[in-house]
Amino acid sequence: MLTNRQLFLDHLAQTTDFPLMIEIVNAEGIYMYDPDGKAYIDLISGIGVSSVGHRHPRVVAAAKEQLDKYMHLMVYGEYVQSPQVKLAEAITKTLPDNLDAIYLVNSGSEAVEGALKLAKRYTGRPHILSAVNAYHGSSHGALSAGGNEIFKRNYRPLVPGHSHIPFNDMAALEQINNQTAAVILETVQGEAGIRVASQDYLSAVRKRCNDVGALLILDEIQAGFGRTGKFWAFEHYDVVPDIVVSAKGMGGGMPIGAFISSKAIMDVLKENPILGHITTFGGHPVSAAASLAALQVTIEEKLPEQVAEKAALFKQQLKHPKIKEIRNLGLMMAVAFESFEVLKPIIDRAIELGVVTDWFLFCDNAMRIAPPLTITPEEIKKACSLILQAIDEVTD
Repeated sequence: MLTNRQLFLDHLAQTTDFPLMIEIVNAEGIYMYDPDGKAYIDLISGIGVSSVGHRHPRVVAAAKEQLDKYMHLMVYGEYVQSPQVKLAEAITKTLPDNLDAIYLVNSGSEAVEGALKLAKRYTGRPHILSAVNAYHGSSHGALSAGGNEIFKRNYRPLVPGHSHIPFNDMAALEQINNQTAAVILETVQGEAGIRVASQDYLSAVRKRCNDVGALLILDEIQAGFGRTGKFWAFEHYDVVPDIVVSAKGMGGGMPIGAFISSKAIMDVLKENPILGHITTFGGHPVSAAASLAALQVTIEEKLPEQVAEKAALFKQQLKHPKIKEIRNLGLMMAVAFESFEVLKPIIDRAIELGVVTDWFLFCDNAMRIAPPLTITPEEIKKACSLILQAIDEVTD
Protein backbone atom coordinates (compact mmCIF):
# COMPACT_ATOMS: atom_id res chain seq x y z
CA MET A 1 0.00 0.00 0.00
CA LEU A 2 1.29 3.44 -0.91
CA THR A 3 1.99 5.80 1.96
CA ASN A 4 0.24 9.13 2.30
CA ARG A 5 3.51 10.83 1.44
CA GLN A 6 3.72 8.92 -1.84
CA LEU A 7 0.07 9.60 -2.64
CA PHE A 8 0.74 13.29 -1.94
CA LEU A 9 3.51 13.28 -4.53
CA ASP A 10 1.66 11.10 -7.05
CA HIS A 11 -1.78 12.70 -7.10
CA LEU A 12 -1.83 16.18 -5.52
CA ALA A 13 -0.80 19.08 -7.72
CA GLN A 14 2.50 20.42 -6.45
CA THR A 15 3.40 24.07 -5.99
CA THR A 16 7.18 23.63 -5.64
CA ASP A 17 9.79 20.93 -6.06
CA PHE A 18 10.52 21.14 -2.34
CA PRO A 19 7.32 20.90 -0.25
CA LEU A 20 7.80 20.64 3.49
CA MET A 21 6.35 17.11 3.44
CA ILE A 22 5.40 17.14 7.12
CA GLU A 23 2.54 14.71 7.60
CA ILE A 24 0.09 15.91 10.24
CA VAL A 25 -2.58 13.68 11.78
CA ASN A 26 -3.84 15.93 14.56
CA ALA A 27 -3.58 19.53 15.73
CA GLU A 28 -4.66 21.43 18.82
CA GLY A 29 -3.77 24.84 20.16
CA ILE A 30 -0.33 25.83 18.91
CA TYR A 31 0.71 22.21 18.26
CA MET A 32 0.54 19.89 15.25
CA TYR A 33 1.35 16.17 15.53
CA ASP A 34 2.79 13.73 13.01
CA PRO A 35 1.93 10.00 12.78
CA ASP A 36 4.68 9.14 15.27
CA GLY A 37 3.31 11.60 17.83
CA LYS A 38 6.04 14.18 17.33
CA ALA A 39 4.79 17.67 18.24
CA TYR A 40 5.46 20.75 16.13
CA ILE A 41 4.94 24.27 17.44
CA ASP A 42 3.12 26.14 14.68
CA LEU A 43 4.66 29.63 14.69
CA ILE A 44 3.01 30.65 11.43
CA SER A 45 -0.61 29.62 12.09
CA GLY A 46 -0.92 28.00 8.67
CA ILE A 47 0.11 31.44 7.28
CA GLY A 48 -2.02 33.61 9.51
CA VAL A 49 -5.09 31.36 9.62
CA SER A 50 -5.25 29.66 13.01
CA SER A 51 -5.29 32.86 15.06
CA VAL A 52 -7.35 31.31 17.86
CA GLY A 53 -5.27 28.13 17.71
CA HIS A 54 -5.93 24.84 15.98
CA ARG A 55 -9.34 23.37 16.73
CA HIS A 56 -10.39 25.88 19.35
CA PRO A 57 -13.19 24.12 21.26
CA ARG A 58 -15.72 26.89 20.62
CA VAL A 59 -14.98 26.94 16.90
CA VAL A 60 -15.27 23.15 16.67
CA ALA A 61 -18.53 23.17 18.64
CA ALA A 62 -20.02 25.90 16.43
CA ALA A 63 -19.13 24.01 13.26
CA LYS A 64 -20.56 20.73 14.60
CA GLU A 65 -23.74 22.43 15.73
CA GLN A 66 -24.25 23.93 12.27
CA LEU A 67 -23.54 20.60 10.60
CA ASP A 68 -26.51 19.18 12.46
CA LYS A 69 -28.77 21.91 11.00
CA TYR A 70 -27.81 22.38 7.35
CA MET A 71 -24.86 22.88 5.05
CA HIS A 72 -25.08 24.43 1.58
CA LEU A 73 -28.60 25.48 0.65
CA MET A 74 -28.37 28.02 -2.16
CA VAL A 75 -25.94 30.36 -3.87
CA TYR A 76 -24.93 33.37 -1.80
CA GLY A 77 -27.41 36.19 -1.28
CA GLU A 78 -30.76 34.48 -1.86
CA TYR A 79 -31.78 32.72 1.35
CA VAL A 80 -31.75 34.16 4.85
CA GLN A 81 -29.24 31.97 6.69
CA SER A 82 -28.66 32.54 10.38
CA PRO A 83 -24.87 31.90 10.40
CA GLN A 84 -24.33 34.48 7.67
CA VAL A 85 -26.46 37.25 9.11
CA LYS A 86 -25.19 36.78 12.66
CA LEU A 87 -21.61 36.85 11.45
CA ALA A 88 -22.21 39.96 9.35
CA GLU A 89 -23.81 41.71 12.33
CA ALA A 90 -20.89 40.79 14.59
CA ILE A 91 -18.29 41.97 12.07
CA THR A 92 -19.98 45.34 11.58
CA LYS A 93 -19.85 45.92 15.33
CA THR A 94 -16.03 45.81 15.13
CA LEU A 95 -15.93 48.43 12.36
CA PRO A 96 -16.57 52.15 11.82
CA ASP A 97 -20.14 53.08 10.93
CA ASN A 98 -19.45 53.48 7.20
CA LEU A 99 -18.35 49.85 6.88
CA ASP A 100 -21.74 48.25 7.39
CA ALA A 101 -22.21 45.93 4.40
CA ILE A 102 -20.47 42.54 4.33
CA TYR A 103 -20.11 40.39 1.23
CA LEU A 104 -19.01 36.91 2.32
CA VAL A 105 -16.78 34.90 0.00
CA ASN A 106 -14.49 31.87 0.18
CA SER A 107 -10.96 33.26 0.42
CA GLY A 108 -8.71 36.29 0.43
CA SER A 109 -8.16 36.22 -3.32
CA GLU A 110 -11.89 36.22 -3.94
CA ALA A 111 -12.36 39.05 -1.45
CA VAL A 112 -9.81 41.11 -3.38
CA GLU A 113 -11.50 40.28 -6.69
CA GLY A 114 -14.83 41.45 -5.30
CA ALA A 115 -13.32 44.63 -3.89
CA LEU A 116 -11.65 45.54 -7.19
CA LYS A 117 -14.84 44.93 -9.14
CA LEU A 118 -16.82 46.97 -6.63
CA ALA A 119 -14.45 49.92 -6.88
CA LYS A 120 -14.58 49.94 -10.68
CA ARG A 121 -18.36 49.60 -10.72
CA TYR A 122 -18.93 52.34 -8.13
CA THR A 123 -16.53 54.90 -9.56
CA GLY A 124 -16.89 54.06 -13.25
CA ARG A 125 -13.12 54.39 -13.52
CA PRO A 126 -10.64 51.96 -15.12
CA HIS A 127 -7.45 52.22 -13.09
CA ILE A 128 -6.24 50.39 -9.97
CA LEU A 129 -3.13 51.50 -8.10
CA SER A 130 -1.29 49.21 -5.70
CA ALA A 131 2.16 48.93 -4.12
CA VAL A 132 5.45 47.45 -5.18
CA ASN A 133 5.92 44.06 -3.47
CA ALA A 134 2.26 43.90 -2.52
CA TYR A 135 0.62 40.49 -2.31
CA HIS A 136 -3.15 40.33 -2.77
CA GLY A 137 -3.70 36.78 -3.97
CA SER A 138 -3.12 34.45 -6.89
CA SER A 139 -6.20 34.78 -9.11
CA HIS A 140 -5.88 36.96 -12.22
CA GLY A 141 -7.27 40.19 -10.82
CA ALA A 142 -5.55 39.81 -7.47
CA LEU A 143 -2.30 38.88 -9.19
CA SER A 144 -2.60 41.96 -11.39
CA ALA A 145 -2.77 44.08 -8.24
CA GLY A 146 0.20 42.22 -6.78
CA GLY A 147 3.48 44.05 -6.96
CA ASN A 148 6.20 41.50 -7.66
CA GLU A 149 6.98 40.81 -11.30
CA ILE A 150 8.65 37.45 -10.66
CA PHE A 151 5.30 35.93 -9.71
CA LYS A 152 3.45 37.63 -12.59
CA ARG A 153 5.57 37.55 -15.72
CA ASN A 154 4.69 34.07 -16.92
CA TYR A 155 0.94 34.70 -16.55
CA ARG A 156 0.70 37.81 -18.70
CA PRO A 157 -1.39 39.27 -20.17
CA LEU A 158 -3.04 40.10 -16.86
CA VAL A 159 -5.92 42.48 -16.18
CA PRO A 160 -5.16 45.86 -17.77
CA GLY A 161 -5.30 49.15 -15.92
CA HIS A 162 -3.04 48.24 -13.00
CA SER A 163 0.06 50.16 -11.95
CA HIS A 164 2.29 50.14 -8.87
CA ILE A 165 3.95 52.70 -6.63
CA PRO A 166 6.57 52.27 -3.90
CA PHE A 167 5.08 51.61 -0.48
CA ASN A 168 5.46 54.45 2.06
CA ASP A 169 6.57 56.84 -0.73
CA MET A 170 4.81 60.20 -0.42
CA ALA A 171 5.92 61.59 -3.78
CA ALA A 172 4.41 58.68 -5.69
CA LEU A 173 0.91 59.55 -4.47
CA GLU A 174 0.65 62.10 -7.27
CA GLN A 175 -0.12 59.12 -9.50
CA ILE A 176 -3.53 58.82 -7.83
CA ASN A 177 -5.73 60.82 -10.20
CA ASN A 178 -9.24 61.18 -11.63
CA GLN A 179 -8.86 57.91 -13.55
CA THR A 180 -8.09 55.95 -10.37
CA ALA A 181 -10.95 53.73 -9.25
CA ALA A 182 -9.11 52.59 -6.13
CA VAL A 183 -5.84 52.39 -4.32
CA ILE A 184 -5.40 48.98 -2.72
CA LEU A 185 -2.79 48.63 0.00
CA GLU A 186 -1.93 46.15 2.71
CA THR A 187 -2.04 48.05 5.99
CA VAL A 188 1.01 45.95 6.81
CA GLN A 189 2.77 44.46 3.79
CA GLY A 190 3.02 40.76 4.57
CA GLU A 191 4.94 38.97 1.84
CA ALA A 192 7.30 41.94 1.50
CA GLY A 193 8.62 40.94 4.92
CA ILE A 194 6.42 42.95 7.33
CA ARG A 195 6.62 46.51 6.08
CA VAL A 196 4.39 48.72 8.21
CA ALA A 197 2.66 51.75 6.73
CA SER A 198 3.64 54.99 8.41
CA GLN A 199 0.95 57.18 9.92
CA ASP A 200 1.84 60.08 7.62
CA TYR A 201 1.78 57.88 4.55
CA LEU A 202 -1.58 56.25 5.18
CA SER A 203 -3.11 59.62 6.08
CA ALA A 204 -1.74 61.12 2.86
CA VAL A 205 -3.15 58.22 0.80
CA ARG A 206 -6.55 58.74 2.40
CA LYS A 207 -6.47 62.49 1.68
CA ARG A 208 -5.35 62.03 -1.90
CA CYS A 209 -8.13 59.48 -2.52
CA ASN A 210 -10.65 61.90 -1.07
CA ASP A 211 -9.33 64.76 -3.23
CA VAL A 212 -9.64 62.88 -6.52
CA GLY A 213 -12.67 60.71 -5.73
CA ALA A 214 -10.85 57.37 -5.63
CA LEU A 215 -11.69 54.64 -3.16
CA LEU A 216 -9.20 53.35 -0.58
CA ILE A 217 -9.13 49.56 -0.19
CA LEU A 218 -7.16 48.18 2.75
CA ASP A 219 -6.15 44.55 2.51
CA GLU A 220 -6.23 43.07 6.00
CA ILE A 221 -6.28 39.43 4.93
CA GLN A 222 -3.21 38.77 7.08
CA ALA A 223 -3.36 41.75 9.44
CA GLY A 224 -7.02 41.65 10.49
CA PHE A 225 -8.86 39.82 13.27
CA GLY A 226 -6.48 40.81 16.06
CA ARG A 227 -3.09 39.90 14.58
CA THR A 228 -1.52 43.36 15.09
CA GLY A 229 -2.91 44.14 18.54
CA LYS A 230 -6.07 45.82 17.29
CA PHE A 231 -8.99 43.96 15.81
CA TRP A 232 -8.26 45.73 12.51
CA ALA A 233 -4.76 46.98 11.74
CA PHE A 234 -6.09 50.29 10.41
CA GLU A 235 -7.25 51.05 13.96
CA HIS A 236 -3.59 51.90 14.68
CA TYR A 237 -4.09 54.86 12.31
CA ASP A 238 -6.52 57.74 12.12
CA VAL A 239 -7.68 56.39 8.75
CA VAL A 240 -10.84 54.57 7.66
CA PRO A 241 -10.94 52.79 4.29
CA ASP A 242 -13.85 52.73 1.86
CA ILE A 243 -13.45 48.97 1.47
CA VAL A 244 -11.63 46.47 3.69
CA VAL A 245 -10.90 42.86 2.76
CA SER A 246 -10.50 40.02 5.23
CA ALA A 247 -9.87 36.26 5.28
CA LYS A 248 -7.26 33.94 6.87
CA GLY A 249 -7.69 34.43 10.67
CA MET A 250 -11.34 35.25 10.10
CA GLY A 251 -12.41 31.61 9.83
CA GLY A 252 -10.89 30.01 12.90
CA GLY A 253 -9.44 27.39 10.55
CA MET A 254 -12.36 27.21 8.11
CA PRO A 255 -12.30 28.77 4.60
CA ILE A 256 -14.00 32.15 4.43
CA GLY A 257 -13.32 35.73 3.37
CA ALA A 258 -15.14 39.01 2.99
CA PHE A 259 -15.03 42.37 1.31
CA ILE A 260 -16.70 45.04 3.35
CA SER A 261 -17.91 48.53 2.47
CA SER A 262 -20.85 50.87 2.97
CA LYS A 263 -24.36 49.98 1.92
CA ALA A 264 -24.29 52.89 -0.54
CA ILE A 265 -21.20 51.55 -2.29
CA MET A 266 -22.11 47.86 -2.06
CA ASP A 267 -25.58 48.42 -3.49
CA VAL A 268 -24.16 49.05 -6.97
CA LEU A 269 -23.68 45.28 -7.30
CA LYS A 270 -27.47 44.87 -7.36
CA GLU A 271 -28.12 46.40 -10.76
CA ASN A 272 -26.69 47.06 -14.21
CA PRO A 273 -26.14 44.13 -14.15
CA ILE A 274 -27.99 42.37 -11.39
CA LEU A 275 -25.82 39.81 -9.60
CA GLY A 276 -22.76 42.00 -10.04
CA HIS A 277 -20.72 39.56 -7.99
CA ILE A 278 -21.71 35.92 -7.60
CA THR A 279 -20.37 33.10 -5.44
CA THR A 280 -21.84 29.65 -4.94
CA PHE A 281 -20.12 28.75 -1.69
CA GLY A 282 -19.32 32.19 -0.26
CA GLY A 283 -20.44 32.48 3.34
CA HIS A 284 -20.89 28.70 3.61
CA PRO A 285 -23.00 28.21 6.75
CA VAL A 286 -20.47 25.95 8.49
CA SER A 287 -17.62 28.36 7.76
CA ALA A 288 -19.77 31.31 8.85
CA ALA A 289 -20.66 29.61 12.13
CA ALA A 290 -16.99 28.85 12.78
CA SER A 291 -16.03 32.41 11.89
CA LEU A 292 -18.54 33.88 14.34
CA ALA A 293 -17.14 31.64 17.09
CA ALA A 294 -13.59 32.71 16.22
CA LEU A 295 -14.62 36.37 16.34
CA GLN A 296 -16.29 35.90 19.71
CA VAL A 297 -13.24 34.08 21.10
CA THR A 298 -10.95 36.84 19.84
CA ILE A 299 -12.99 39.53 21.57
CA GLU A 300 -14.12 37.73 24.72
CA GLU A 301 -10.68 36.26 25.47
CA LYS A 302 -9.17 39.71 24.79
CA LEU A 303 -6.61 38.25 22.40
CA PRO A 304 -5.71 41.55 20.66
CA GLU A 305 -5.01 43.15 24.05
CA GLN A 306 -2.37 40.48 24.74
CA VAL A 307 -0.55 40.87 21.43
CA ALA A 308 1.83 43.72 22.29
CA GLU A 309 3.17 41.97 25.38
CA LYS A 310 3.61 38.67 23.54
CA ALA A 311 5.37 40.38 20.63
CA ALA A 312 7.70 42.14 23.06
CA LEU A 313 8.55 38.79 24.63
CA PHE A 314 9.45 37.33 21.22
CA LYS A 315 11.74 40.30 20.57
CA GLN A 316 13.29 39.97 24.02
CA GLN A 317 13.94 36.25 23.61
CA LEU A 318 15.18 36.30 20.02
CA LYS A 319 18.54 37.95 20.54
CA HIS A 320 21.44 36.48 18.59
CA PRO A 321 24.37 37.90 16.58
CA LYS A 322 22.97 36.29 13.43
CA ILE A 323 19.65 38.14 13.79
CA LYS A 324 20.02 41.49 12.05
CA GLU A 325 16.59 43.02 12.71
CA ILE A 326 13.08 42.21 13.88
CA ARG A 327 10.24 44.09 12.16
CA ASN A 328 6.71 43.79 13.43
CA LEU A 329 3.32 45.19 14.10
CA GLY A 330 2.03 43.01 16.89
CA LEU A 331 2.36 39.31 16.14
CA MET A 332 3.02 39.91 12.46
CA MET A 333 6.79 39.55 12.66
CA ALA A 334 9.84 39.25 10.40
CA VAL A 335 13.15 38.12 11.91
CA ALA A 336 15.81 39.20 9.42
CA PHE A 337 19.09 37.37 8.74
CA GLU A 338 21.92 38.19 6.37
CA SER A 339 20.63 36.09 3.50
CA PHE A 340 18.40 33.22 2.42
CA GLU A 341 21.48 30.99 2.48
CA VAL A 342 21.80 31.71 6.21
CA LEU A 343 18.08 31.51 6.93
CA LYS A 344 17.03 28.33 5.09
CA PRO A 345 19.16 25.88 7.12
CA ILE A 346 17.90 27.53 10.32
CA ILE A 347 14.28 27.01 9.26
CA ASP A 348 15.00 23.40 8.29
CA ARG A 349 16.75 22.64 11.57
CA ALA A 350 14.02 24.36 13.59
CA ILE A 351 11.46 22.07 11.95
CA GLU A 352 13.55 19.06 12.94
CA LEU A 353 13.57 20.42 16.50
CA GLY A 354 9.77 20.83 16.40
CA VAL A 355 9.18 24.49 15.46
CA VAL A 356 7.57 25.43 12.14
CA THR A 357 8.50 28.81 10.69
CA ASP A 358 8.80 30.07 7.13
CA TRP A 359 10.15 32.86 4.97
CA PHE A 360 8.29 35.46 2.87
CA LEU A 361 7.55 35.37 -0.84
CA PHE A 362 9.28 38.68 -1.53
CA CYS A 363 11.73 38.72 1.39
CA ASP A 364 13.61 35.46 1.59
CA ASN A 365 16.15 36.55 4.21
CA ALA A 366 13.53 36.95 6.97
CA MET A 367 11.82 34.34 9.13
CA ARG A 368 8.05 34.65 9.38
CA ILE A 369 6.61 34.52 12.89
CA ALA A 370 2.83 34.75 13.18
CA PRO A 371 1.76 32.31 15.91
CA PRO A 372 -1.74 31.66 17.15
CA LEU A 373 -2.73 34.65 19.27
CA THR A 374 -3.48 32.16 22.03
CA ILE A 375 0.19 31.27 22.48
CA THR A 376 1.32 31.57 26.11
CA PRO A 377 4.48 33.25 27.42
CA GLU A 378 5.87 29.84 28.37
CA GLU A 379 5.25 28.55 24.84
CA ILE A 380 6.91 31.64 23.37
CA LYS A 381 10.01 31.05 25.48
CA LYS A 382 10.11 27.38 24.48
CA ALA A 383 9.76 28.18 20.77
CA CYS A 384 12.40 30.91 20.89
CA SER A 385 14.81 28.61 22.73
CA LEU A 386 14.48 26.04 19.95
CA ILE A 387 14.98 28.68 17.25
CA LEU A 388 18.15 29.89 18.98
CA GLN A 389 19.32 26.29 19.24
CA ALA A 390 18.76 25.88 15.50
CA ILE A 391 20.73 29.05 14.78
CA ASP A 392 23.63 27.86 16.90
CA GLU A 393 23.66 24.40 15.36
CA VAL A 394 23.71 25.45 11.70
CA THR A 395 25.81 28.64 11.78
CA ASP A 396 29.43 29.24 12.67
